Amino acid sequence: MTMLQHAILVLLLPLASAVVIALFLRRQGAVASWLSTATAGAIAAISIILLLHGERFENSIEWLRFGDFAVSLGIKFDDLAALMLFIVGCVGFLIHVFSLGYMHDDAARARFFGGLSIFMFSMIGIVLADNLFMIFIFWELVGFSSWLLINHYHHKQSAADAAKKAFIVNRVGDFGFLLGIIMCYWLNGTVNLSELARLGDTHALVFSLALPLLLFCGAVGKSAQMPLQVWLPDAMEGPTPVSALIHAATMVAAGIYMLCRISVLMVPDVLTLIMWVGTATALYAALCAVVQRDIKKVLAYSTLSQLGCMVAAFGLGSNLPGHDGGGTAVLAAGGAAAMFHLTTHAFFKALLFLGAGSVIMGCHHEQDIFKLGGLRTKMPVTFITFTIGVLAIIGLPGLAGFFSKDAILYLAMEKNTAVFAILAFTAVLTSFYMVRLWKITFLGEARSDAAKRAHESGLTMTLPLIMLAVLSVAGGYSGVFGQLAGSVAELVPEAHGSAHTIILMVSLAVMTVGAGSALLFYKTAATDTLEEQARVLFAGLTWLKESFDRLYDYYVAKVQQRFAMLLNFLEQIFLAGLIIRGFAGIVGMIGYGARALHTGSLHAYVFWFLFGAALLWAFAAGVF
Repeated sequence: MTMLQHAILVLLLPLASAVVIALFLRRQGAVASWLSTATAGAIAAISIILLLHGERFENSIEWLRFGDFAVSLGIKFDDLAALMLFIVGCVGFLIHVFSLGYMHDDAARARFFGGLSIFMFSMIGIVLADNLFMIFIFWELVGFSSWLLINHYHHKQSAADAAKKAFIVNRVGDFGFLLGIIMCYWLNGTVNLSELARLGDTHALVFSLALPLLLFCGAVGKSAQMPLQVWLPDAMEGPTPVSALIHAATMVAAGIYMLCRISVLMVPDVLTLIMWVGTATALYAALCAVVQRDIKKVLAYSTLSQLGCMVAAFGLGSNLPGHDGGGTAVLAAGGAAAMFHLTTHAFFKALLFLGAGSVIMGCHHEQDIFKLGGLRTKMPVTFITFTIGVLAIIGLPGLAGFFSKDAILYLAMEKNTAVFAILAFTAVLTSFYMVRLWKITFLGEARSDAAKRAHESGLTMTLPLIMLAVLSVAGGYSGVFGQLAGSVAELVPEAHGSAHTIILMVSLAVMTVGAGSALLFYKTAATDTLEEQARVLFAGLTWLKESFDRLYDYYVAKVQQRFAMLLNFLEQIFLAGLIIRGFAGIVGMIGYGARALHTGSLHAYVFWFLFGAALLWAFAAGVF
């Protein structure tokens, strides 16, 4: 079997799994779960084969044609696709295995695993697509599968509302994305990724400020950047494995992957905007995470913050030394740092979410961290692996997160001092709220009956935690990840002499300040110390968290709804009233008059005949 056939197989396997589950296994939850998991295992194995084989290829077939316009279905398998496919395949498989235990008693697990298979098909489609139209098709399928899985507990109003919110907010960003794709075809005559790259190499590519801005809208929605970040925290209403797979490791990272795919279309001004959007999102989400009590909400805002760092890294490449105005070398550097952090983040954030899921299951679905505590001895495997995830995300030297975070900090230090300061402060906040979460959840005494009756999870749940913990440690050392992400090796501080010392000192400082503050500040965990001792700060951060939702609620209720009522009034008066009913009335009057002439009376017909003849005679005689 050729590598191309392997790639086609890895795309079609999850689709076949979803079809079989939907048609034949809707009431066979156990069989459906094992089928979906076995399919995910095959995808992981094939992704590793494709990663290590080294062969890179492209192939496409024409799907639709309208005159000169054609839409193709094709595969572009390069180093970037190999890296992303490995992340989706391997992390997705481990999350499937975890779900076997987590969803074991769920009556609708066949629907759940069918949704996971649909998502794997959609995400792999984005990874392998060779053109923007094909990416958009799978982009929308990812949105659909996200809605389906967030809405798994559809009997809960909060879950139904969260699913609708995620779907609608993403449509806002996707509308801009679609306009950008259309504009790209209009300006350059193609949306094929390789053809766009060749146009860029020959300086025949048409650059536009609006084009990359519109395409960036897709990333703003899918990767939950400001101001469309409001859907991601609410998406935690879905089952925890969904949060790990879709809203931490893969789907939300699709926006960063897409940006790297279209980097040739970027211009410096747009890159600067992207940099500031990512930086603002990173800081905003970190501030919001400080006041969260729900274990999954803390991790959700942490994901928002880390995604902001990735987006900032992509934009940070705009003015590095050696920038020639075209952006080629710069974008390679920024994209490399973003993809490197995307890779390590997929490992440790999936670990943290699954660890949270293990805690939720072990504590009988209790999610308030201030009602937990004392889990260190009751759930030792979860405690150790979760601790590794926390150390990775706060950037402990030697773990995966340290290397990728340092690559971004180095870029920021070279590019923009203000961004560097903000991202460094964000790293302090990350250390603070993650150590706060870890200490309150696992240390001290149990503070509820649920925590007192806590128990360790089964093997299907703890084994993925162990595997992800290994990846969270080793991911930063793998030369494969570095090479596939781009010129990451040049970004790691060790290659920069004095910069190594500076970045290392910064990393140690921000980690120590953040983690030390959390350990000292939260001496007791019965109540939120920040809320008690800094009420003004706590209230301000809470308001910051809720401000966007309130703004959107005001817009929908006071602006959009009233504007819709005005349009409805105008439609009823002018369109339905004057135009439609008015013309209908005129035609009706003409018909009524015509019917009045047909009375069936011979005398009337003779009268009208003589009247018409006299009228014609008068006209012919020139009387008129």
